[in-house]
Amino acid sequence: PPKMAPICIKTVLISESVDPRCRAILEENGIRVTEKQSMKKEELIAEIKDYDGLVVRSATKVTADVINAADNLKIIGRAGTGVDNVDVDAATKKGVIVMNTPSGNTISAAELTCALLMSLSRNVPQATMSMKQGNWDRKKFMGAELYGKVLGIVGLGRIGKEVATRMQAFGMTTIGYDPITPPEVSASWGVEQMSLEQLWPQCDYITVHTPLMPSTVGLLNDETFAKCKKGVKVVNCARGGIIDEEALLRALESGQCGGAGLDVFIEEPPKNRSLVNHPNVISCPHLGASTKEAQARCGEDIALQIVDMVNGKNLVGAVNAQVLAGTFSQESQQLIRLGEAVGAVLHSCNASRKPFSHAHIITQGSGDSMKSCGGYFTSAVLVGLLNHEPGRSANLINVQSLAKESGIAVALYFQVNQSHCASEEAGVCKVEVVADGRSYKASGSVQGGVPVLLELSGSVFRQPVSLTGNLLFLQASADPQLLPSVAGALASEGVQIESFSAPVDHTGDVWYCVGVSSLLQDLNVLKPLVKNVAQLSI
Repeated sequence: PPKMAPICIKTVLISESVDPRCRAILEENGIRVTEKQSMKKEELIAEIKDYDGLVVRSATKVTADVINAADNLKIIGRAGTGVDNVDVDAATKKGVIVMNTPSGNTISAAELTCALLMSLSRNVPQATMSMKQGNWDRKKFMGAELYGKVLGIVGLGRIGKEVATRMQAFGMTTIGYDPITPPEVSASWGVEQMSLEQLWPQCDYITVHTPLMPSTVGLLNDETFAKCKKGVKVVNCARGGIIDEEALLRALESGQCGGAGLDVFIEEPPKNRSLVNHPNVISCPHLGASTKEAQARCGEDIALQIVDMVNGKNLVGAVNAQVLAGTFSQESQQLIRLGEAVGAVLHSCNASRKPFSHAHIITQGSGDSMKSCGGYFTSAVLVGLLNHEPGRSANLINVQSLAKESGIAVALYFQVNQSHCASEEAGVCKVEVVADGRSYKASGSVQGGVPVLLELSGSVFRQPVSLTGNLLFLQASADPQLLPSVAGALASEGVQIESFSAPVDHTGDVWYCVGVSSLLQDLNVLKPLVKNVAQLSI
């Protein structure tokens, strides 16, 4: 079966109460698990450096400080939807995968949304409180049917869809808005899509099911409430802040909003109780995912996703490692090895040791794998180029951001362009890098499952050079004495030649590749014999 690049996870820390199935599944797969709950930030920072993986729910705040203290961390798994409590950017820079379980609590969140819609229509919570206080108020709690009313669903992802199909059973008309889900898809489950401008004035009820991001903060505000029907009722079971809390309070006071069902707040628990205490507001303490089933599902899902990733079977739920998703086939594994090897060859040939300013990458070939490999092949080449800098640990997840950033930190700026040239041969990848105004080029391919070098800076090798083992690259002008003098110099250092690859064309200074038994302690022994010399071990 195809394998993804192996990511080794031996130890996992679970920092809050996650369903016991999570621990059981990880342990059945040979991963050591430690559970430590309610740690303070300092304790977590001290604890985290020993672990390969961290599993959280929503209480643990995985900040940049925590991530930067975690030297072995490879994955952060959140047993739930969204990753609001994880600094994803910091994780990406550190090369750490962030993963969540997007479908685990879909049904629970949808059912709670429906419960709040129904409770709003019939004042069930208020009537319950009134009964407990000894009253019998039949007039006070007059409601309205949901049947025939219009429900506006803002955000038509998994949860929005489940809310729609359930409320249709009550005879509600469901309309909605989503920037991503195609209208014909939502139409297939009975939701007519329209712009927000068209949606607001039609709704008797509005429910929001979007992530919290700049474009959704305050989606319902003074301006949008003014466009709604007077007395509209709203529900937020998604994230606090999508409905502007101060605008909502003003709309409730003026009667523009007839009632609100809130499961989430900007600050949790909310210090300002004016919304919670409003007679037309019903609320819960963020119970959207608080069911036995959702917790069991999320705990189980995150464990299975981690195990599948470790076994190289699949990558599900990763929010910042899209580049890895295409790397499960054997072909892609070989191309990644090729990219890293070619990057490493070019890094070793950069005599100036000055930072690279450009990398131009061309993948050629007619196969699908060559067409789709651009993203991860580019990343693999960058890993090869960057990983040999001291104190650098580049991997496929963080290398694009390292390449951008190193512009400053290591005076490394990459301009990464990919152009596809459809040549008929088996996939060939060409890479050109520029450092200190000098250009270095290499082209390689995969032959018989092994990465090979076809050409180095204009020298096309007679036989493809297998990119494995210890390699010495020499640039010199063709001379019958070259090989014997190099062999002598190597012998004096106790190094023997295992292979020798010469270029097809011998005019001018050309590159040779010598396979050797071990790397030279000191390249200076060859300097008098050749113009340039580089070595590396792959």
